[in-house]
Amino acid sequence: EPMVVNFGPHHPSMHGVLRLVVTLDGEDVVDCEPVIGYLHRGMEKIAENRTNVMYVPYVSRMDYAAGMFYEAIVVNAPERLANIPVPKRASYIRVLMLELNRIANHLLWLGPFLADVGAQTPFFYIFRER
Repeated sequence: EPMVVNFGPHHPSMHGVLRLVVTLDGEDVVDCEPVIGYLHRGMEKIAENRTNVMYVPYVSRMDYAAGMFYEAIVVNAPERLANIPVPKRASYIRVLMLELNRIANHLLWLGPFLADVGAQTPFFYIFRER
């Protein structure tokens, strides 16, 4: 007889927040239904009562690993819509910071992945470099 197992939303083998409703027949997975929405923070509602500048600190909390990308979106959208010129120096600094954030994001993925496969030492080196 099939057995239904709730996997998550927090489980030692999972990084992030995800819930899976898994139907098992013995050791075979018959069905798997992802349940999403655990990271919803109501950011749209928060943005309704704030100016664009006041909203920027909130968006970096949408994704703890890539917060600067969300900030760039919130800043770039009004600039492009209103045709606000951005100095070349500011554009270069933004690209540099986004690339550094991207590298840190990849390291944040690589460290726990290596720890999951049993390489504990590289995990600590990667987090030091991050």
